[in-house]
Amino acid sequence: MANPSSIYDEMNSADGTVRSHYAGYKKWLAETPPERIAQKRAEADLVFHRVGITFAVYGEESGKERLIPFDIVPRIIPAQEWKQLAAGLRQRVKALNMFLNDVYHDQEIIKAGHVPAEQILSNSQYRPEMQGVDVPGGIYAHIAGVDVVRAGAGEFYVLEDNLRVPSGVSYMLEDRRMMMRLFPELFSRYRVAPVEHYPDMLLTNLRAVAPAGVIDPTVVVLTPGAYNSAYFEHAFLAQQMGVELVEGQDLFVRDEHLYMRTTQGPQRVDVIYRRIDDDFLDPLAFRPDSMLGVPGLLQVYRDGHVTLANAIGTGVADDKSIYPYVPDMIRFYLGEEPLLNNVPTFMCRKPDDLAYVLSHLGELVVKETHGAGGYGMLIGPLATKEEIERFRQLIIDTPDRYIAQPTLALSACPTFVDAGIAPRHIDLRPFVLSGKDINMVPGGLTRVALREGSLVVNSSQGGGTKDTWILEI
Repeated sequence: MANPSSIYDEMNSADGTVRSHYAGYKKWLAETPPERIAQKRAEADLVFHRVGITFAVYGEESGKERLIPFDIVPRIIPAQEWKQLAAGLRQRVKALNMFLNDVYHDQEIIKAGHVPAEQILSNSQYRPEMQGVDVPGGIYAHIAGVDVVRAGAGEFYVLEDNLRVPSGVSYMLEDRRMMMRLFPELFSRYRVAPVEHYPDMLLTNLRAVAPAGVIDPTVVVLTPGAYNSAYFEHAFLAQQMGVELVEGQDLFVRDEHLYMRTTQGPQRVDVIYRRIDDDFLDPLAFRPDSMLGVPGLLQVYRDGHVTLANAIGTGVADDKSIYPYVPDMIRFYLGEEPLLNNVPTFMCRKPDDLAYVLSHLGELVVKETHGAGGYGMLIGPLATKEEIERFRQLIIDTPDRYIAQPTLALSACPTFVDAGIAPRHIDLRPFVLSGKDINMVPGGLTRVALREGSLVVNSSQGGGTKDTWILEI
């Protein structure tokens, strides 16, 4: 576990002086009466409740919905630092899309010996049904949510590449709206890069990957329904893009094309921004008990008559067992050195790595290769002896299912907590859009671990969010 004194504080330097890009905010904070701050924080809670920005947590009080805590201290990133980070994100997502195109076609990276065949072809997220299928532009991960943490000045690490149905962008947009509503004076002091155009950028991106020959494509957002934990986001994005929010029962296949039921009769659908996992998309091809998908959808997709964003089978590239190979992907496909760091990773399927992990469990973060949302993790320095021993047995029983990494000293940002303002660990999820070009709005969703010392920022684990400011100058 990192020494608290060695943790990078986003606002304050080690000598206690405020970093230059935070100087204006800290001065404003010192000049603002605590009563006004308290009033604005209460107002934010009220508005978030009224708008319905909640998150359902499965397994907790029968899926009770709760508010994602919002903190009014923004995470601020200088322009030059963001420029470097954005370049690294573009490079990484470009290589990941090339990897996906390769593993479903010629498999050159396997032939070259950079990734073991069994790691890809035996991966449960690899979809043989996609072999030989050409997708528009060779783009598989149209929307990527790459989780990044900072360990020091200019020192960023990628924790995860989320390429299936990454969520959280609605909170990024609502956090900005809330800050502008509560504290408009701050936006006259700072030149903060806008994020409000994300829905327009997303729609343009989706329309750009429509099947060949479609001039005016119809785009829809496909949701599992109102009981899904991220339903608010599905509805929000559909409304913001001005497209239909549909469920599987609203769609059907006829004459090798996909249609949507409307009051004016069937309307052809060309692009689906799907927020349903692969397994549930088509009961004829995947899980036969799925009531969420569309029978026959896979064949329409394979025939090139509809585009799915993200493509079926992207999960093989963001699986934690594939993560250690991403730097080699960048070198192999782009001939470049990675601009962003990977966290050093021990693969428990390797005997030497396994031996090291088992003898250092108390120092490491252990993750299930198919885990997500902060579940299936062991944070050694914070775990009890019982938890460590339970994980030891799990790893011994199924080493292929686990990786382990050193515990990074995630940066911290001042955050309002019950006792006042205190540093809390944060990460950043920028949303990278791939179509004709690779684009993103500046910043992303900053997630914050609200419990003192906690490194788990996931909203499903009690984490909160902050507005992310990328300074234009």
